Amino acid sequence: MSIVLEREAPPFREDETGAIRIGKTRVLLELVIRAFLDGASPETIVQQYSTLSLSDTYSAITYYLRHQESIEAYLQQREQIAAKVQQRFQELQPDMSLMRSRLLARRNN
Repeated sequence: MSIVLEREAPPFREDETGAIRIGKTRVLLELVIRAFLDGASPETIVQQYSTLSLSDTYSAITYYLRHQESIEAYLQQREQIAAKVQQRFQELQPDMSLMRSRLLARRNN
C-alpha cells in the first residue's frame, strides 16, 4: 500500500468584509486561534463551535503554527478594525448613564 502525498490548501475563505472564516462555516479564524492560544484543544474548540469539523480545526491551527508571523499580523489588523468599530459605536450612542439616572429619578418620585 502506498500513500499519495497531496498538498492541501488551508480551509480558509475570505468573506466580503475581509474576515477569514474556516471551511464552509461562519466561524472566524481569530476565534479558533484565540481559543487555541488560551489552551483549548482542537476537540474542545469543535465542541464550542459545532459547525466546525475537527480536520478543519486542526488544519487551521497547523497553518497558524507554520505561519505565525502573518497570522499574528492579520489578528492585529482585525483587532484594530474592531477597536475602530467600537469607538464609532461609542461616538454614535448617547451616554446611557444619564438616561439611567433620569429613569431612576422618575421611578423614585
